[in-house]
Amino acid sequence: MITCPSCGQENPPIAKFCLACAEPLPDRSHGLAEERKVVTVLFADLVGFTARAEKLDPEDVRAILTPYFARVRSEIEAFGGTVEKFIGDAVMAVFGAPVAHGDDPERAVRAALAMCAAVEELNCSDPELELRVRIAVNTGEALVSLAASLAQGEGVVAGDVVNTASRLQEAAPVNGILVGEETYRATRSVIRYEEADPVIAKGKQEPVRVWRALAASAGPGERAASRVPMLGRVSELAALQRIWDNVVVERRPQLVTLFGPAGIGKTRLASEFAELAGAGGARVIKGRSLPYGEVIPYGAFATQVKQVAKIFDTDEAATACKKLDRAVAELFEDEAQEASAHIAMLIGIGKGGDVGNRQTLFLSARRLVEALATDRPTVLVFEDIHWADAGMLDLLEVLASRVRDVPLLLLTLARPDLLERRPGWGGGLPGFTALPVEPLGEEHAKELAAQVLRHMHKARHESAEIGLIGEGNPLFIEELAASVAEDATGSTSELPTTIRGIVAARLDALPPGERAVLLDAAVVGKVFWTGALEGMSAGELDLAELLDSLEGRDLVRRESVSRLRGDQQFSFKHDLIRDAAYATLPRPQRRKRHAQVAMFLEETTSEIPAAASALAQHWREAGEGRRAGDYFVIAGDQAGRGWAKEEAVGFYQQALDLIGGDDLELRRKITLRQAVAAQAVVHVSDAELLGRRSPQPADS
Repeated sequence: MITCPSCGQENPPIAKFCLACAEPLPDRSHGLAEERKVVTVLFADLVGFTARAEKLDPEDVRAILTPYFARVRSEIEAFGGTVEKFIGDAVMAVFGAPVAHGDDPERAVRAALAMCAAVEELNCSDPELELRVRIAVNTGEALVSLAASLAQGEGVVAGDVVNTASRLQEAAPVNGILVGEETYRATRSVIRYEEADPVIAKGKQEPVRVWRALAASAGPGERAASRVPMLGRVSELAALQRIWDNVVVERRPQLVTLFGPAGIGKTRLASEFAELAGAGGARVIKGRSLPYGEVIPYGAFATQVKQVAKIFDTDEAATACKKLDRAVAELFEDEAQEASAHIAMLIGIGKGGDVGNRQTLFLSARRLVEALATDRPTVLVFEDIHWADAGMLDLLEVLASRVRDVPLLLLTLARPDLLERRPGWGGGLPGFTALPVEPLGEEHAKELAAQVLRHMHKARHESAEIGLIGEGNPLFIEELAASVAEDATGSTSELPTTIRGIVAARLDALPPGERAVLLDAAVVGKVFWTGALEGMSAGELDLAELLDSLEGRDLVRRESVSRLRGDQQFSFKHDLIRDAAYATLPRPQRRKRHAQVAMFLEETTSEIPAAASALAQHWREAGEGRRAGDYFVIAGDQAGRGWAKEEAVGFYQQALDLIGGDDLELRRKITLRQAVAAQAVVHVSDAELLGRRSPQPADS
């Protein structure tokens, strides 16, 4: 069975499109049966319902549970979760599997808050229900079965994260939500919490730290403002300012799209520019396309119109329409009533009326935008348009192509995913600029990490390493620095959940063939070769085409020189991509692939002693300890000949760790070589120390 990532419906293996929602189904022909993923698990259980059900007729029990389960499922799926199972009056849901979204912990907590509100609504509609619920949310690594059949009761995820979520649910307050530490750290900037007493959970050696979720503190897709000044965006900010100056002087509208991956700083750059434009007298109105929840057509534009008309989401339709009528009448010289009615239809607050085509509504929207810009230079900011519906994108292109002779800037923010849906975005428009937001340079990345550490009153020395690992992505750098400062991971070697989620979501969005190649390449290492992939699962695929596509997505790079004669060499653009891809593979799949890579290297580098350490690493990860040990000895000998004596000592030790205790003669030989190398290290150190202490001859 194939589970639809959009609605959760199970479909037969032959299906290409979901039988429930008609969305394309993932092609698993090149995928794995199971993968390792960071997931978020939600457990919810009705309080006291079992005892209550004993006194009720079975039909009455079903009459209570059916609407409850339907509402709970609806809330979970609205936030991108999958209901794994209903157990009695309990429900377990998973976020981040089978497909990661990049913000699954946040989605799960928002779903939990919505479930609490839904239970309250159900009780209000029927006071005799008296439903009470306990909910827990927990995040962690799990083994995800991509071929599991929910209809047959097969579990999608397995791991301690599931067991812990179940224990936390039992300790949650009535009509309350408890979250584990990983969930809290990943969501504290957008969810308001209060710390609760640690939970003594069965099977856990230490009490589990928990927090109680109270309410959302930011909208879906939003992030809290950075705690430090913006760095490294002087040229991008200057480019935006130049475009805006031309818009104002020449009264020529422009569409500008800031392109960049998640966390690169598009929103921060746009906010800094908006402040400058606002300080110069411009009207700045922001709208955002939402990734989940209550998504309405033309949502970003609707948000902007509501700001202009001072309409609140809590306003009744009649009140909202009256406010819109007044706002439009103040801006328009004539036909204000008709335009207001059209705009009301467009943004979903108009109850009656109809028009023959969409262009009539778009014309009224265009007139409103022109009136705003005529009244005052205007910047309309559209955030996250990669999540926008097709109609919103159409409206933007109409505004960009047909608004004339007014000082208007349409500033849109998008991830590169937008170009998958709209390859020709902005093409042919006379006033379009695509402005890529690049990673921070090394110095700015280091300074950003240092500032975050200082802000958290931590004088740590890892700022350079954090900047390097974060690879110029401001969000990654800030999250990693905060994690190190709080000792959440203990070092920079373990990535925070937020970073892993964003990278995993990017991998899950790849076409199956490209993703399969990337997983195989991750086993080879940061640098890999076409020949190494041909012997792995990706060997059935058109490697040249898939690697070219991955290079086009800026995930890998084709290198001009290769260490292997006659074989094309590639490298991952970012270590984070490689690490996330490697972490996806279950241990048996890793061992199989490491063995295939080792055999490839033996065939192609058998006469190259320098390849011994790589061969040793691959055979060790393949579970072939003795073969790995032999190569570690060769690597130690090679290092010793090059007077890298400390490295030689390390290689010999790794060989001793892998070679069994039965072969005493071999262990004696390796130990002797290690001792000789260690003695050389001591002599070199003593000689260098004497050299530094010896008096230097005076200049003649």
